[in-house]
Amino acid sequence: MEVGASASVDLTASLDRIEAAVASGNTDLRALGFWRVVARVKPDRVLVDEHADQIGRIDTVAFHAGVRLRVPVWAGNLLLLAGIAAGGVAVWLAFSWNSAMWKGLALLAAGAIWAVAVHSPAHWVVGRAIGIRFTDYFLGGPPPPRPGLKTDYATYLRADPDSRAWMHASGAIATKLAPFVALAFWPASGAPWWSAAGLLALGVLQIVTDITLSTKTSDWKKFSREKAVARSREP
Repeated sequence: MEVGASASVDLTASLDRIEAAVASGNTDLRALGFWRVVARVKPDRVLVDEHADQIGRIDTVAFHAGVRLRVPVWAGNLLLLAGIAAGGVAVWLAFSWNSAMWKGLALLAAGAIWAVAVHSPAHWVVGRAIGIRFTDYFLGGPPPPRPGLKTDYATYLRADPDSRAWMHASGAIATKLAPFVALAFWPASGAPWWSAAGLLALGVLQIVTDITLSTKTSDWKKFSREKAVARSREP
Protein backbone atom coordinates (compact mmCIF):
# COMPACT_ATOMS: atom_id res chain seq x y z
CA MET A 1 0.00 0.00 0.00
CA GLU A 2 1.34 3.45 -0.91
CA VAL A 3 2.10 5.95 1.84
CA GLY A 4 -0.62 8.35 0.66
CA ALA A 5 -3.21 5.59 0.50
CA SER A 6 -2.20 4.38 3.96
CA ALA A 7 -2.61 7.90 5.36
CA SER A 8 -6.06 8.13 3.82
CA VAL A 9 -7.09 4.80 5.37
CA ASP A 10 -5.84 5.97 8.77
CA LEU A 11 -7.78 9.21 8.46
CA THR A 12 -10.91 7.36 7.39
CA ALA A 13 -10.67 5.16 10.48
CA SER A 14 -10.19 8.21 12.69
CA LEU A 15 -13.11 10.05 11.11
CA ASP A 16 -15.34 6.98 11.41
CA ARG A 17 -14.49 6.78 15.12
CA ILE A 18 -15.15 10.50 15.62
CA GLU A 19 -18.41 10.39 13.67
CA ALA A 20 -19.65 7.48 15.78
CA ALA A 21 -18.74 9.35 18.97
CA VAL A 22 -20.54 12.49 17.81
CA ALA A 23 -23.61 10.44 16.86
CA SER A 24 -23.63 9.01 20.38
CA GLY A 25 -23.66 12.50 21.91
CA ASN A 26 -19.98 13.36 22.43
CA THR A 27 -19.54 16.66 20.59
CA ASP A 28 -16.17 17.72 22.05
CA LEU A 29 -14.42 17.72 18.68
CA ARG A 30 -11.11 18.91 20.08
CA ALA A 31 -10.94 16.12 22.62
CA LEU A 32 -11.95 13.61 19.95
CA GLY A 33 -9.00 14.67 17.79
CA PHE A 34 -11.19 16.01 15.01
CA TRP A 35 -9.26 19.21 14.44
CA ARG A 36 -5.97 17.33 14.30
CA VAL A 37 -7.42 15.26 11.48
CA VAL A 38 -8.65 18.41 9.72
CA ALA A 39 -5.16 19.93 10.00
CA ARG A 40 -3.71 16.85 8.28
CA VAL A 41 -6.29 16.97 5.50
CA LYS A 42 -6.18 20.68 4.64
CA PRO A 43 -2.78 20.86 2.91
CA ASP A 44 -3.43 17.88 0.64
CA ARG A 45 -5.87 18.33 -2.25
CA VAL A 46 -6.35 14.57 -2.63
CA LEU A 47 -7.20 14.13 1.04
CA VAL A 48 -9.60 17.07 0.86
CA ASP A 49 -11.40 15.44 -2.07
CA GLU A 50 -11.64 12.14 -0.19
CA HIS A 51 -12.65 13.38 3.26
CA ALA A 52 -14.34 16.78 2.91
CA ASP A 53 -17.88 15.41 2.92
CA GLN A 54 -17.41 13.35 6.06
CA ILE A 55 -15.59 16.18 7.84
CA GLY A 56 -18.38 18.56 6.91
CA ARG A 57 -21.01 16.13 8.12
CA ILE A 58 -19.32 15.65 11.50
CA ASP A 59 -18.80 19.38 11.96
CA THR A 60 -22.45 20.18 11.18
CA VAL A 61 -23.86 17.52 13.51
CA ALA A 62 -21.62 18.65 16.37
CA PHE A 63 -22.48 22.30 15.79
CA HIS A 64 -26.22 21.69 15.71
CA ALA A 65 -26.00 19.60 18.88
CA GLY A 66 -24.05 22.29 20.72
CA VAL A 67 -25.68 25.50 19.47
CA ARG A 68 -29.43 25.72 19.96
CA LEU A 69 -29.96 29.41 19.24
CA ARG A 70 -29.60 29.58 15.47
CA VAL A 71 -31.60 30.71 12.44
CA PRO A 72 -31.46 29.97 8.70
CA VAL A 73 -28.90 31.92 6.69
CA TRP A 74 -31.56 33.82 4.73
CA ALA A 75 -33.18 35.02 7.98
CA GLY A 76 -29.87 36.15 9.46
CA ASN A 77 -28.92 37.98 6.28
CA LEU A 78 -32.32 39.68 6.17
CA LEU A 79 -32.01 40.80 9.78
CA LEU A 80 -28.50 42.18 9.30
CA LEU A 81 -29.46 43.91 6.06
CA ALA A 82 -32.21 45.57 8.08
CA GLY A 83 -29.51 46.65 10.50
CA ILE A 84 -27.45 48.14 7.68
CA ALA A 85 -30.56 50.00 6.50
CA ALA A 86 -31.16 51.21 10.07
CA GLY A 87 -27.67 52.67 10.06
CA GLY A 88 -28.54 54.52 6.87
CA VAL A 89 -31.69 55.86 8.50
CA ALA A 90 -29.58 57.06 11.45
CA VAL A 91 -27.35 59.01 9.06
CA TRP A 92 -30.42 60.53 7.43
CA LEU A 93 -31.70 61.57 10.85
CA ALA A 94 -28.33 63.14 11.65
CA PHE A 95 -28.88 65.42 8.65
CA SER A 96 -32.59 65.96 9.33
CA TRP A 97 -32.77 66.76 13.02
CA ASN A 98 -32.14 70.30 14.25
CA SER A 99 -30.80 69.38 17.67
CA ALA A 100 -27.01 69.11 17.68
CA MET A 101 -27.16 66.52 20.45
CA TRP A 102 -29.53 64.28 18.51
CA LYS A 103 -27.49 64.72 15.34
CA GLY A 104 -24.43 63.49 17.20
CA LEU A 105 -26.21 60.55 18.79
CA ALA A 106 -27.68 59.50 15.44
CA LEU A 107 -24.27 59.56 13.78
CA LEU A 108 -22.74 57.56 16.61
CA ALA A 109 -25.60 55.06 16.34
CA ALA A 110 -24.96 54.65 12.62
CA GLY A 111 -21.31 53.78 13.18
CA ALA A 112 -22.07 51.33 15.99
CA ILE A 113 -24.93 49.64 14.13
CA TRP A 114 -22.90 49.26 10.96
CA ALA A 115 -19.93 47.84 12.88
CA VAL A 116 -22.13 44.94 14.01
CA ALA A 117 -24.39 44.56 10.97
CA VAL A 118 -21.79 44.43 8.16
CA HIS A 119 -19.50 41.79 9.64
CA SER A 120 -21.24 38.51 8.82
CA PRO A 121 -22.76 39.65 5.50
CA ALA A 122 -19.21 40.48 4.36
CA HIS A 123 -18.17 36.91 5.18
CA TRP A 124 -21.23 35.61 3.33
CA VAL A 125 -20.63 37.66 0.16
CA VAL A 126 -16.94 36.74 -0.10
CA GLY A 127 -17.57 33.14 0.92
CA ARG A 128 -20.26 32.58 -1.67
CA ALA A 129 -18.06 34.18 -4.33
CA ILE A 130 -15.35 31.55 -3.70
CA GLY A 131 -17.72 28.59 -3.43
CA ILE A 132 -18.29 28.34 0.32
CA ARG A 133 -21.82 27.70 1.53
CA PHE A 134 -23.15 28.45 5.00
CA THR A 135 -25.59 26.56 7.20
CA ASP A 136 -26.77 28.86 10.01
CA TYR A 137 -26.59 32.18 11.79
CA PHE A 138 -26.06 32.01 15.55
CA LEU A 139 -25.11 34.16 18.51
CA GLY A 140 -21.58 33.62 19.72
CA GLY A 141 -18.14 35.05 20.23
CA PRO A 142 -16.67 36.69 23.34
CA PRO A 143 -19.06 38.95 25.32
CA PRO A 144 -21.12 40.70 24.26
CA PRO A 145 -22.65 38.04 21.98
CA ARG A 146 -22.73 38.96 18.31
CA PRO A 147 -24.07 37.35 15.13
CA GLY A 148 -21.95 34.53 13.77
CA LEU A 149 -22.15 32.69 10.44
CA LYS A 150 -21.52 28.94 10.34
CA THR A 151 -19.71 27.56 7.32
CA ASP A 152 -20.60 24.34 5.56
CA TYR A 153 -17.20 22.82 6.28
CA ALA A 154 -17.15 20.50 3.27
CA THR A 155 -17.38 23.45 0.89
CA TYR A 156 -14.97 25.40 3.10
CA LEU A 157 -12.30 22.72 2.71
CA ARG A 158 -12.77 22.56 -1.05
CA ALA A 159 -12.28 26.31 -1.46
CA ASP A 160 -8.82 27.67 -2.20
CA PRO A 161 -7.09 28.26 1.19
CA ASP A 162 -5.79 31.69 0.20
CA SER A 163 -9.35 32.69 -0.71
CA ARG A 164 -10.58 31.22 2.58
CA ALA A 165 -8.13 33.47 4.39
CA TRP A 166 -9.61 36.55 2.76
CA MET A 167 -13.12 35.35 3.54
CA HIS A 168 -12.15 35.44 7.22
CA ALA A 169 -10.51 38.84 6.82
CA SER A 170 -13.50 40.35 5.02
CA GLY A 171 -15.70 40.55 8.10
CA ALA A 172 -12.97 42.10 10.21
CA ILE A 173 -12.18 44.67 7.52
CA ALA A 174 -15.85 45.59 7.04
CA THR A 175 -16.34 46.05 10.78
CA LYS A 176 -13.27 48.28 11.10
CA LEU A 177 -14.36 50.45 8.18
CA ALA A 178 -17.90 50.99 9.50
CA PRO A 179 -17.17 53.80 12.02
CA PHE A 180 -15.02 55.62 9.50
CA VAL A 181 -17.79 55.45 6.87
CA ALA A 182 -20.13 57.07 9.40
CA LEU A 183 -17.41 59.60 10.23
CA ALA A 184 -17.26 60.63 6.56
CA PHE A 185 -20.77 62.06 6.93
CA TRP A 186 -19.85 64.17 9.95
CA PRO A 187 -18.53 67.34 8.25
CA ALA A 188 -21.74 67.90 6.28
CA SER A 189 -24.14 66.75 9.00
CA GLY A 190 -23.68 69.58 11.44
CA ALA A 191 -23.22 67.08 14.28
CA PRO A 192 -21.06 68.21 17.23
CA TRP A 193 -17.37 67.49 17.54
CA TRP A 194 -17.86 64.78 20.17
CA SER A 195 -19.70 62.56 17.70
CA ALA A 196 -16.69 62.64 15.39
CA ALA A 197 -14.41 61.94 18.33
CA GLY A 198 -16.61 59.02 19.39
CA LEU A 199 -16.59 57.46 15.93
CA LEU A 200 -12.85 57.90 15.66
CA ALA A 201 -12.39 56.32 19.10
CA LEU A 202 -14.64 53.39 18.12
CA GLY A 203 -12.65 52.80 14.94
CA VAL A 204 -9.29 52.99 16.72
CA LEU A 205 -10.52 50.75 19.56
CA GLN A 206 -11.59 48.09 17.07
CA ILE A 207 -8.21 48.21 15.34
CA VAL A 208 -6.43 47.85 18.67
CA THR A 209 -8.59 44.88 19.67
CA ASP A 210 -7.91 43.27 16.30
CA ILE A 211 -4.17 43.61 16.86
CA THR A 212 -4.26 42.39 20.45
CA LEU A 213 -7.10 39.83 20.40
CA SER A 214 -8.28 38.85 16.92
CA THR A 215 -4.81 37.70 15.87
CA LYS A 216 -4.99 35.18 18.72
CA THR A 217 -8.62 34.10 18.85
CA SER A 218 -10.74 35.30 15.93
CA ASP A 219 -10.79 36.33 12.25
CA TRP A 220 -7.16 37.34 11.90
CA LYS A 221 -6.00 34.13 13.59
CA LYS A 222 -8.02 32.18 11.03
CA PHE A 223 -6.61 34.41 8.27
CA SER A 224 -3.05 33.52 9.33
CA ARG A 225 -3.94 29.83 9.67
CA GLU A 226 -5.35 29.58 6.14
CA LYS A 227 -2.47 31.59 4.69
CA ALA A 228 -0.13 29.02 6.24
CA VAL A 229 -2.15 26.21 4.65
CA ALA A 230 -1.92 27.97 1.28
CA ARG A 231 1.88 28.23 1.60
CA SER A 232 2.17 24.56 2.54
CA ARG A 233 0.37 23.31 -0.56
CA GLU A 234 2.43 22.25 -3.52
CA PRO A 235 1.84 24.25 -6.73
